[in-house]
Amino acid sequence: MSDARAARDDGSTDGDAVASCLEWGRLPTAPAVTTVLTEILKRGPIPRIEVAQRTGLSQTAVTKAVARLTEQGLISAHDHRRSAAPGRPVQPLSVQARAALAIGITVRVDEIFGVATTLRAEVLQSIHRPLASTVPAAVADSVAAVIDALLAELGPDAERVLGAGVAVSGEVDSASGIVRTSPRLNWRDVPLRELVHERHGLPVYVDNDVRALSIAEEWFGIGVNTNSFAILTIGAGIGCGLYVNGDVVAGDHGVAGEIGHLPLGPSDLLCTCGRHGCVETVASSSAIIQAIRAAKQDPLLTMREAVALARDGDAEARGAFERAGSVLGLALATVANLVGPGSILVAGESVTNYDLFGVRLREAFEAHAFGSAGDCTIVAKSHTFEDWARGSAASAIQALVEGELAAQS
Repeated sequence: MSDARAARDDGSTDGDAVASCLEWGRLPTAPAVTTVLTEILKRGPIPRIEVAQRTGLSQTAVTKAVARLTEQGLISAHDHRRSAAPGRPVQPLSVQARAALAIGITVRVDEIFGVATTLRAEVLQSIHRPLASTVPAAVADSVAAVIDALLAELGPDAERVLGAGVAVSGEVDSASGIVRTSPRLNWRDVPLRELVHERHGLPVYVDNDVRALSIAEEWFGIGVNTNSFAILTIGAGIGCGLYVNGDVVAGDHGVAGEIGHLPLGPSDLLCTCGRHGCVETVASSSAIIQAIRAAKQDPLLTMREAVALARDGDAEARGAFERAGSVLGLALATVANLVGPGSILVAGESVTNYDLFGVRLREAFEAHAFGSAGDCTIVAKSHTFEDWARGSAASAIQALVEGELAAQS
């Protein structure tokens, strides 16, 4: 990384070398420096006096941290002559987003999505490839190949990539890089970080896909201006990311927010996890299409066709979507009652069909949310698979800033 070039404010490079201390898997890790860099990443451009107010650091500590980060080419100050008060002009601080880059990869049952991003998780390159096998070694081979392809696409900029985030569904122990269990991939105790790192020297951070998406929202989305939020993701499975009192909830064992497996559905329906009555048995996209196929006695019915039937007023198709909405609303009310988020983001690829289940979701939520827990705002937002991969990059960026990848470099 010693030849990496600092980025100008417009995102282009200016040829000035970034300090040689920027190595793979490593950013400045002194506590005050990390705190200041995180604040500028999430909220920049931001005046240094506001950094001090938000972090609780003294002006002197902020000034020293800013000086170090500026010297290393990670941030810059902008001279705003039109300050609110006479005297010294305000100098908002911004991250030099291209001073260091990250890779983000999300693994699905039959495909892999990868992106290369700036330090602010802005996508520079993206790749989508089929996945022929979910055998762990084969997946690690494919992940390494996607990393190589993205580095090739970046060209000379590849030298500024500090690490990669890889996200999968299921229970993930990020500290060890082990996927404890992933029903969709049929994995148990897979050392994914080790497998990928063996194939590629780039430091790797492994995370749960929904938690990674939550980190992206925490640092660069709805979490910037709120103290607590939740993300409900709807697709082949049902996931939930939780950001509570200023931090994404990871859980002691890598499990948190698994509302897809709350027993709120019919007790006779078997879930992919092997238990009965999970939310996923009614509300996942696979459960909805299976219900409509059974009702129509058409095993080849596609989701597109099912949606068209529901929007045309077909009672059985609409009923499947509305049952899903009711169960999802109950699950969200449970989350709201437990942690009291200020907002809930309903996300995922199936949100394009929100019109078919959104009314029932809100009705069930309002019926079961207790007191002020029901005051949170529910917002629907469709996510592409590129967004999921961007979440993986954001997870790696957080790990980079907090020094969690340095041990691998």
